[in-house]
Amino acid sequence: MGHVIFIGAGPGAADLITLRGARLLATADVVLFDALTDPGLRQFAPNARWVNVGKRGFADSTGQATINALLIKNANEADVVVRLKGGDPSVFGRLEEELEALAQAGIACEVVPGVTAAIAAAAATQRPLTRRGAGRSVSLATAMTREGSVHASRSADTEVFYMAGRQLAALSRRLLAAGWPGDTPASVVSRAGWPDQLHSDHSLTQLAQASVLHAGRPMVVVVGAGAKPLDDAPAALTDTRHAALQKSKP
Repeated sequence: MGHVIFIGAGPGAADLITLRGARLLATADVVLFDALTDPGLRQFAPNARWVNVGKRGFADSTGQATINALLIKNANEADVVVRLKGGDPSVFGRLEEELEALAQAGIACEVVPGVTAAIAAAAATQRPLTRRGAGRSVSLATAMTREGSVHASRSADTEVFYMAGRQLAALSRRLLAAGWPGDTPASVVSRAGWPDQLHSDHSLTQLAQASVLHAGRPMVVVVGAGAKPLDDAPAALTDTRHAALQKSKP
């Protein structure tokens, strides 16, 4: 019997995986990977068998029970099985269900953390999620429950919502009802961590306007202290500028 390694692939481009994650991925015999993981990650385990177990939102293309069964089956047949998850496995990655399934089957496993989308969004916009004196707490939440209802609150200085999708108008209404002022800053980043990431700024009352720009793209919505632009912030270093600077180094 083999063992399973859960690896956080990061939120976008392949080079956002951690060094430990890349090293352990290279040991894999089988890789069960998520829909939003970068195909470039295959370079780290070119001889492994890669199995797509991706899902998008609540409409599973691969059901959770099927993924659990595949983990157990492959761990009984191979030495090292990697479960490659987008972002960080423990943040909205259904890690608990898979850990429980492996524990019940008596299969050893370990978890390698990764960069979650909220952190990538903060980096892309140069908006720290915590601010000294103004942003002492951060809440991570999904915008919509499995039952289809939108939940929002005012429980932290910075509220971050995953999987907002088409729910921006409803999310805005819920946040206003929870006591957030209408002029509260809201930052929306779609495909955070990818070269084609997009960012837009809104007041809470105008949050629904972001639906058109970010339509059909995985997005993170940051509300409150962590969405406020820094005073006199320098321009973000784009991939093109970064590459140019690298070439100019002696």
